[in-house]
Amino acid sequence: MSSKQTLTAPLLKENPVTLHVLGICSALAITNSLTSSLIMSVALTTVLVISNVAISAIRNYLPSSVRLLVQITIIASAVTVIDQFLIAFMPDAARTLSVYISLIVTNCIVLGRAEACAMKNGIGTSILDALGSGLGYSLILIIVATIRELLGNGTLMGYRLLELAHEGGWYQENALFLLAPSAFFIIGFLVWGIRSWMPEQKEKPEFEPIPLPYQEER
Repeated sequence: MSSKQTLTAPLLKENPVTLHVLGICSALAITNSLTSSLIMSVALTTVLVISNVAISAIRNYLPSSVRLLVQITIIASAVTVIDQFLIAFMPDAARTLSVYISLIVTNCIVLGRAEACAMKNGIGTSILDALGSGLGYSLILIIVATIRELLGNGTLMGYRLLELAHEGGWYQENALFLLAPSAFFIIGFLVWGIRSWMPEQKEKPEFEPIPLPYQEER
């Protein structure tokens, strides 16, 4: 795979959320705000880059028996740094996202890219892979958060875009979009749209139905 494909494939063709259904928890929980989604996206992408670089650099000296332990330790260290940075410089965001930032340690996207790419490739390829996966994850979060915040509150990043009816405007806010199930449905429609556009992403059936005798006679 070329460097360009490594960077761009996770955006749509191999998107970690819509194709592999990873990172769904944060996509459901924090996408009622575009600001929170942007911060979460930057945090996860940063952790991806740090962990991929560190793991790629030591991959040839890493015994297979402790491979996962070392990977998780590196990822947890990167997450701790990001969490402390938010507490120091963005305390409001840290209070809102602290739980979800900590859960990046268990995010399958980060550990999956460490195992699938960083353990097998050099630092340059690992950086591109991390950036691509981070951007693919970020793209879905931004789309979902934009729809939910705009239709739910009539705002984006806290700025009023749609004047509410009770304030003399025309738009009636829809609190349903601020609830987590709305993100589930939006992601579902995104998966349907992408797989309709790219039929090769459709999963093959696990088994073929066995025709019954009377069906064969017909």
